[in-house]
Amino acid sequence: MSHVYDDRPCELGEGPLWHPERKQLFWFDILSNRLMSRKDDQARVWEFEEHVSAAGWVDNDTLLIASETGLWRFELGSHAKDLIVPIEADNPVTRSNDGRADPWGGFWIGTMGKNAETGAGSIYRYWKGELRPLVREVTISNAICFAPDRACAYYSDTLTKQVMRWELDAETGWPMGEAAVFLDLQSDGLNPDGAVVDSTGNIWIAQWGASRVAAYTPAGQFLKSVHFNAKHTSCPSFGGNDLTTLFCTSARQGLEADTLIKTPTNGMTLAAANVGEGQAEHRVII
Repeated sequence: MSHVYDDRPCELGEGPLWHPERKQLFWFDILSNRLMSRKDDQARVWEFEEHVSAAGWVDNDTLLIASETGLWRFELGSHAKDLIVPIEADNPVTRSNDGRADPWGGFWIGTMGKNAETGAGSIYRYWKGELRPLVREVTISNAICFAPDRACAYYSDTLTKQVMRWELDAETGWPMGEAAVFLDLQSDGLNPDGAVVDSTGNIWIAQWGASRVAAYTPAGQFLKSVHFNAKHTSCPSFGGNDLTTLFCTSARQGLEADTLIKTPTNGMTLAAANVGEGQAEHRVII
């Protein structure tokens, strides 16, 4: 059974990150320009002047944060932020969306139109000082995550209802060849959103509009689903001291007022204990 981890409702909760050194969950409310967290049962929040959506950890006190204009080095204590590399900073149509550190210390980040304009977004990889575009003409970038054996990356354009699998070079982490369809959810009418891979290679995918996170084997077979009491589940993250708690952000965006009254947990950050065993998030090298 899932429960409420943090009762502050997000308009668009996203990007949960369990910091393996701090033993602390961070996440974003994209539309409110906020980074959020809890520490020692105290709610924490950092305000920004633009949309922020995803993060990786650099060290105990530093995050890499993706915003609508770039990747930033952010000091949690002083709130100081320094630009690492701009991303579509001259394009007011787009913002950052889903992102995650890869096993080589790089960071993959997707963009999308602020109003989900068709094909307005892209997926990039930042590594060793270079930002390189990987996928163009993406509408809603999502499901960026990596197999524990480094064999592949996954990603999705939610609009297609498909999750893609892309083989990676073992030495550099750059994609090889063409991405292939790993999971086609069109016939099920399911919308793949954020995703994370556990320690055994199963991929856990939040399914927007379905109140759940569903797990699939490395062969693409449905394994099980975890129900969360929020219609728009947006992104999962394994955390807790033994990485067996599945956290999930959610959103109130697009829901009717009576739905929000009937189910006030929409938009809250939720958790389910002992549902799987995650892998620790990789450190970003900047």
